[in-house]
Amino acid sequence: MRNRYLDLLRFLAIVRVVVYHVTGHAALTLVFPAMSVMFALAGSLMAASLDRTGVPAVARRLRRLLPSLWVLAAVFVPAMLFTGLPLTPKVLLWLFPVGDPPANHWGGLGLSPIWYLRDYLWFVLASPLVLWLFRRTPLPILLAPYALLATIEFGIFPDAPTVLREFGLYFGAWLLGFAHHDGLLRRMSNRALVPTALALGTAGLAWIFTHPGPRGYDLNDIHLGNALWSAAFILVAIGRAPAGAPWVDRYPLVGRAVTLLNRRALTVYLWHMPFVVALTPLVGLVGWTPRDPVGLAVRVVLVFALVGVVTLLVGWLEDLAARRRPELLPGRPRTTVADRAAAAPASPAPAGAETELATGIRVSGG
Repeated sequence: MRNRYLDLLRFLAIVRVVVYHVTGHAALTLVFPAMSVMFALAGSLMAASLDRTGVPAVARRLRRLLPSLWVLAAVFVPAMLFTGLPLTPKVLLWLFPVGDPPANHWGGLGLSPIWYLRDYLWFVLASPLVLWLFRRTPLPILLAPYALLATIEFGIFPDAPTVLREFGLYFGAWLLGFAHHDGLLRRMSNRALVPTALALGTAGLAWIFTHPGPRGYDLNDIHLGNALWSAAFILVAIGRAPAGAPWVDRYPLVGRAVTLLNRRALTVYLWHMPFVVALTPLVGLVGWTPRDPVGLAVRVVLVFALVGVVTLLVGWLEDLAARRRPELLPGRPRTTVADRAAAAPASPAPAGAETELATGIRVSGG
């Protein structure tokens, strides 16, 4: 049975990512470090998949990840090739993004969220071996990404490849997902978890406020602070996750929205940024500045509306990739055979049926 609390966390993370990209408010990254939360949830699910099926879980995860990317590439890569993108072997990275796929001047920003798929792919590929190691020496393996990131940030390994830097930045969150799945976080007493979270959070905030980036206190520009603050957030938000959140489904609109966005998370993530980039100059044409509250609100609504249209058109591919029955709008309450039988109109009972039934009950009971 799905944990609706974790579904709710993923829902909030996706909404936060979209709103942040529209508004650019750095405070949103501090209030809710969405990308690290998404990696932690994905790490927990990956550990569960490996426990169920072993190494073949890697192929299953890639099968669920790549088709949505290929649909995006089928639309944007030809357009970029027609507008100046050189046709080189690197274009093949759009099929399997172990590195950053190439983009031209207009596609680079709109397709920038592809980095998440690049990191996700590498983390999935590494998971079978790392999970095996993690279960033998959990603490050293958990600390390794943070140590790697520290060597990069302190200049000991300044020229680290992008993928290696991303392992330092986000793989720690993925490993905290392993710890959540294995019950390690749940078994930590509050006397251990709370001081650890406070120490990490304090260190992270201290680094953030003493090392502001070009956009101020935006976590995306402050890697070490991001990793530490995110670890503290995950320890509390996921380490003390309740067994469920049944209240989510007591409100049909909320439950449906949470289910819909969880089933279409990849589609929403991949497609929202092109609309953010396209709408920015259009909204400016009517006189709203990038910081105008009304203009920002309109852009948020328009981005979600346009992403909703694309989700209707291609989101069902996520169902096919997961080998589910395709649905235009997931989350409808499903009618079971028992529900249909209960709702079916009853035929009039034949004469004498009640007497026969009562007799049968008395006989069988004796």
